[in-house]
Amino acid sequence: MLACGFGSGLVPFASGTWGTLAAWPLYLLIKPSFSDAAFGVFLLIAFIIGSLACQRTGRDLGVPDHGAIVWDEIVAFWLVLWVTPPDFLWQLAAFFAFRLFDVFKPPPARWVDIHMKNGFGVMLDDLIAALFAMVSLALGKLLLERFA
Repeated sequence: MLACGFGSGLVPFASGTWGTLAAWPLYLLIKPSFSDAAFGVFLLIAFIIGSLACQRTGRDLGVPDHGAIVWDEIVAFWLVLWVTPPDFLWQLAAFFAFRLFDVFKPPPARWVDIHMKNGFGVMLDDLIAALFAMVSLALGKLLLERFA
């Protein structure tokens, strides 16, 4: 249930996109309950538990990174949203940036995706995509502030 994003990963097409979309309102519901420090701890715990859940679900489904497994997208996108300005357009940009980097998997995400066929690898390649999205958003914000 957790690895499949409470059902969001069961959509038969673009499951990663659906998992990321599910993460957005969940973040808006969950984050206000936490201080920033507590949310950081929450994300770390979600990553660790997610690694275990993705490992088990991948094993049970016979595919280490089965398309229905979207907890990796959910946790990674929560991280991106955490550092994104709380404005709809910035969050929309964060969604597209994360999906772009998650789909195209720039190095080292592609290496992790190909070589680390376990729950930790499933979670890690999305964490790397999240880092790329966060850097691109930060650069975009810097450019907008400088030239707007």
